[in-house]
Parts: sequence; C-alpha cells; structure tokens
Amino acid sequence: MIGYNGKKYAMDGVERPVSPKTTYWPPESGDAGVREAAEVLVSGGIVAFPTETVYGLGADARRPEAVERIFAAKGRPADNPLIVHAGRLEDAVALAAEVSPLEMRLMERFWPGPLTLVLPVRRGAVAPQVTAGLDTVAVRVPDHPLARRLIAKAGCPIAAPSANRSGRPSPTVAAHVLEDLYGRIDGVLDGGPTGVGVESTVVRVLDGVIYILRPGGVTAEMLQECAGDDAVVVEAAEGTAASGGNAGVGAAAGARAGAGAERASAAPGGPAFAAGAFDSATPRSPGVKYTHYAPRGEMLLVTGDPARVREAVQAAARRKREEGRRVGILACREHAAAYEADAVIVLGPREAPEEAARNLYAALRECDAQELEAIVAEGFPETGIGSALMNRLRKAAGGNVLAV
Repeated sequence: MIGYNGKKYAMDGVERPVSPKTTYWPPESGDAGVREAAEVLVSGGIVAFPTETVYGLGADARRPEAVERIFAAKGRPADNPLIVHAGRLEDAVALAAEVSPLEMRLMERFWPGPLTLVLPVRRGAVAPQVTAGLDTVAVRVPDHPLARRLIAKAGCPIAAPSANRSGRPSPTVAAHVLEDLYGRIDGVLDGGPTGVGVESTVVRVLDGVIYILRPGGVTAEMLQECAGDDAVVVEAAEGTAASGGNAGVGAAAGARAGAGAERASAAPGGPAFAAGAFDSATPRSPGVKYTHYAPRGEMLLVTGDPARVREAVQAAARRKREEGRRVGILACREHAAAYEADAVIVLGPREAPEEAARNLYAALRECDAQELEAIVAEGFPETGIGSALMNRLRKAAGGNVLAV
C-alpha cells in the first residue's frame, strides 16, 4: 500500500519523492503497474494513463486537493472543467442528478467509447474543482483496457484532462507525457500508442437537441443515426464558446443545423432560444475557451479547393523561408512529394481523416523536435472525424486560417 503526504509517497516501506522523480510503469509491468498506479490515485496522487483517445492525467475526482494537483501540474486555468472517467455506465450515471432517456440511449450506444456527456451534477458527487463551480459535470466511460483496469482497481471516479502542459499538443504515447510532465506528476502508466488520437466528442442534450460542444471520435453523423427522429444534432459554431463561455451557442448552432433545426427551434429550449442554458463565463466543456494543441512555431492553416490549397501552401512556405525562417509543412499524403520545405510531415491520406487524426499530435510535436519556426498546414475535408481534425488544426493555428 502507498501512503501519500503531498511531498513523498511510501511504497513497501520505502519513501520516494514526488519530484523530481516520476514513476514510470512500462507496458510489461502488467497487473503490478496497474495496482501501484491505482494505489497512488487512492492516496491522493496524480497519474497519467492511456485512453483510446489520448493519455489522461488522473486524480480521484472526489478529492479537492488531488484535483488541484492536476491544475498545478498542467498549468491549467481553474475555470476549465475536467472530464470524469468512470469504469461502468452505472458508475457514470451515479454522478448525475438526472439522466434523460435520450442521454441514456447515447450512453448505451457509445460507451465505452470516445463520447463525453455534460450532465447535471449530483450534489457532492465530485469535488467542485472538477466542474469549475458549475452545476454540470462532463462524464465518460473510456474504451481502453488499461484505463478500465486502473479505474476498477482504484475504485473511484477519475478526473482526467489530457496529460500535457496546458496549451501543448495532447499526448498519444507515454513519451509525450514524460516530455511535458516528468517531475511534476507521480507516475505514468504506459499502455502504448492511443487509438483515436484526438479527444472525445463532448455533447450536451437539451430538449431534444444534441449540442456538440467539442467534436471528437464520435461524429455528428453517428450521433444523428443513434438519435433518429427524436433529436437534432447541431455543432457549436467555431469561436462561440471561445469568446468567453457558451452564451449564444444554441442560436449559432441552430443557424448551421439546416432544415432539422427548424423543428428543434419550435420547441422551448431548442436552438432558437437555448442560449440561456449555456450562459456562463466558464465553459461547459474542456477545449473550447483557450488556445490548445499548439506547436511552438507560428502556424498557418490553409483551407479550400485541394489544388488551390496546394499552391497556397507552397507559396506561404516559400515566403516564410525567404524571411530566413525554418519552415515545415503538414501535408496530406497525396501532396507531400510536391512540397519544398525544411521539413514535410505527412499526416495521412486526404480522404482518410481518421489516420490524420491519429497522427496529428505526434506531428505537431515533431515540428517542435525539428525546431520549426513556421508551419503551414493543409486543411482536410470536414466529414466524419475530419470535423474534429479540423477543429484541432484551427486551434493549433490559433485561428490563423487562410481560405483559398
């Protein structure tokens, strides 16, 4: 058993410092690594672990002092709520004050998996730091065997944002976690590369409308198929939440929902006047208010017709090299050979955004490893998981987008 006192933890009678040492449990550590990592969590420590999306930095969601350590380690703003990971559907439901039939249908269809639901929080279920003082909690059941074993062994809900320094690209392998957080956290449980590569989809359900607050591994098409005629799926407009909370998300999303939004707008709480349900200076979802996923170099995202994009990307890269900068290009596989730059990094086929999504964060970190001062990235089609991919690319570019 591990005892944790805020500065050291004792295991098998031997005291070890939390910092600068961070315990690393390699994949071959097996059940022993899971047990030790779970004991650190139970004792108030913070541990990074793999999910099917990215690596998360976990703490017992019920313990304020443990949750506060996550914010400190990441340098994360305190008004950015955390996602709580549960091992089973029933454990996730227990965190909510209520769950609607539509929300339950989404849970049963997509859990375990990369879908997070924002639900009314049950009083006292989690530490207030987890929800950033809001009356809602973001919850999901991850679909990664190591994550589920860890949660089961710890026996508690685990609050876990991505295991990176705030603003940096999210980690998809344990080495990324160690690069950012070694000496700042208690341990890293290595489960190999993650699968999806981008964070979970975050949704909130209100009066027959499924609002996508953050796109991710579960696509709008998948949500609509599950909901059928019982709900309309609308995506929150880019920048709405980032402007200082979620005020106006409903109205902005309704404008993009097409004919389906007309039906939803006619009902109280639909897109036409759901904005009040989102009003808050604090975002309901992680990943919507602050600059995220950014490489150190200045980044430009180019979108539009593929042929024009290719010409514009090369022209932008040429200009930046003429300024004396070290320049990289993030390219689709089809265009990569045609580019000239100090580094050309292939994300994946243009028509297979799921591969590009898996490779994105590693590619952004490779830009840093190659000390690129300027990066020009191609846009991808915004279908399926391409919506999540483009969301992350826009954020990595800090909104610096050229449409051609």
